[in-house]
Amino acid sequence: MIRLKTICTKEDLVALTKELGFLPFFTNEVPGFSIEENVASSAWYGGDWEGRISWPVWEWKGELAADRVLVYGKFFRGRAGFVSPEWFPDLSNYRRDGYDFDARFDDGLAPRKDKEIVDYLAKNGPTLSKGLKAALGYGKGGQTGFETVITRLQMQCYVEPVNFEYQKAKDGKEYGWGVARYGLSDQWYDGLGREAYERAPKESFERILAQLEKKLPGADPKELKKLLK
Repeated sequence: MIRLKTICTKEDLVALTKELGFLPFFTNEVPGFSIEENVASSAWYGGDWEGRISWPVWEWKGELAADRVLVYGKFFRGRAGFVSPEWFPDLSNYRRDGYDFDARFDDGLAPRKDKEIVDYLAKNGPTLSKGLKAALGYGKGGQTGFETVITRLQMQCYVEPVNFEYQKAKDGKEYGWGVARYGLSDQWYDGLGREAYERAPKESFERILAQLEKKLPGADPKELKKLLK
């Protein structure tokens, strides 16, 4: 089992992600390669925070995405994690298979629902998930499958959460879980990823795999490949 540095603070999380390039949130095919398995209990569950339950590592994700320190999204077999800005270009090049979204749609490789979300965000900018659902007719008696669509677009590195925002009670206190605000990756990260298009997608994948094999000695290459697919 891989042993990583213990994550106690937001700074620890940033440093570890930048060192490795990639850091899944949850336990996965590669034992030990996750935040969940390497986070201090005080950071995984921090008790009460301004009148509501606090899960520190979950609070950090919105801050880090909003400040463009790390890229956050469902990158690991449809599950959440972080990618450093240095390595996101290669991940996006590999996952997009060299396509920008319009070309992917024109070639019949993207469903209409995906295009609706991409077009809406391109026109209106980052939007809360509930606003996006309402605008595109998701909900009772309307379109279905929003989570499937938004996860696919994150896996392909076209759309990512750029912040998480909380609802407020009448007294001004925040409550509940953070609601994702989604934006287009290329807009939010100012074209991050374009330089990797000079490489073949296969080359980007090989670069990522080599990075993780170097940083995670002892990890099974087959399991790393499965995690990155």
